[in-house]
Amino acid sequence: MKTFLIVIGVIAVIGLLFFGSIVSAYNGIVAKHETITAKWAQVDNQIQRRSDLIPNLVSTVKGYAAHEKTVLEEVTNARSQWAKAGSVDEKVKAAGAMDSAISRLLLVAENYPNLKADQSFLKLQDELAGTENRIAVERMRYNEAVQDYNITVRMFPGNIIAGIYGLKPATGYFKAEEKAKTVPEVKF
Repeated sequence: MKTFLIVIGVIAVIGLLFFGSIVSAYNGIVAKHETITAKWAQVDNQIQRRSDLIPNLVSTVKGYAAHEKTVLEEVTNARSQWAKAGSVDEKVKAAGAMDSAISRLLLVAENYPNLKADQSFLKLQDELAGTENRIAVERMRYNEAVQDYNITVRMFPGNIIAGIYGLKPATGYFKAEEKAKTVPEVKF
């Protein structure tokens, strides 16, 4: 009888350890998924900050570069795409369009010496540069969180726990656009 109780006790301890490890693995996966959500919120916050700066930048440039209407419209359209985007993937795509439109706007500004010297433009350009740096940092942190989560749900035993609870690897890495990979041509 004593041996039977010892065996039952050992089985119960092993069962509790097994159950505890499953709960721990599941909670770790959930925590990493929430980290992704929090990191995305930071990216979203910084891109929203940039989006809020755009109307001021566009109105400042308008006074100097009225005939550059298409570039100004592209910036405005990119900003509205960002506002309409619902999912993370849509926002990633809209953010890329905004990056491209702002780059073209700043290139247009280079052609207007008076604009480049205007204090409000310079202040907005500094704000935009600071915001772009913040966005880059937050994108990096987001990508790291996605990577950490994906490693957890794809490696053993996380893949088993993730499979049981229907948890999938995250998508939506921020990647450089193809045109960003080409070296710009500089002419003097």
